[in-house]
Amino acid sequence: MRLVDWLLDLLFPPKCPFCRRLLDSGKDLLCPKCQRDLPWAAGAQGEKPVEFLDRCAGPLWYRENVRHSHHRYKFSGLRCYARPYGLLMAQCALDRLGEDFDVVCWAPLSRKRLRKRGYDQSKLLAEVVAHRLILPADSLLEKVRDTAPQSGQTDAAARRANILGAYRLRPGKSAEGMRILLVDDVVTTGATLSECARVLRTAGAEAVSAVVLALTPEQK
Repeated sequence: MRLVDWLLDLLFPPKCPFCRRLLDSGKDLLCPKCQRDLPWAAGAQGEKPVEFLDRCAGPLWYRENVRHSHHRYKFSGLRCYARPYGLLMAQCALDRLGEDFDVVCWAPLSRKRLRKRGYDQSKLLAEVVAHRLILPADSLLEKVRDTAPQSGQTDAAARRANILGAYRLRPGKSAEGMRILLVDDVVTTGATLSECARVLRTAGAEAVSAVVLALTPEQK
């Protein structure tokens, strides 16, 4: 271990992002218990069909410690979670989606929401994913209309209506002929990812797949 890493671990003991137990090293992503017990979305269950996407996959189910951890990341300023989250997502993309991508982009926040939160949680994830996959991360999309939170919408139809027309290709950007990996934090009905993918395909993208941290289980 490098001296600087040892000092950082001493001053800021690394913690598991899901249960907040101390980790042996800052190089560890998770504690052994979470590696074993988290609600992993295994096999075909870890993929969700979403309109306009070729494939959509995530490593975890959005419940229990995953949901609590994500809330800390998204609403309590724990940006440091982006690294372990993003590395889990990158491995999921390698395992389930392959390596055939040209660029990584993300479903961005509106300017109003970005000012309020101070950071774009999906952008941070996309940058980690892109670095791990040795791909460029590019802000191909922008959100041109501030929408009500998707979590407050009652059903799939309401989510689609809420997000329709909220995104566009950023001026000066091109998606023509590109194979794009789209990043977001959580997928529920897939309305946000679907709208982003629709914009990218309309702009000429050859293929669009998505990777997320967690999938919300279907309501029965």
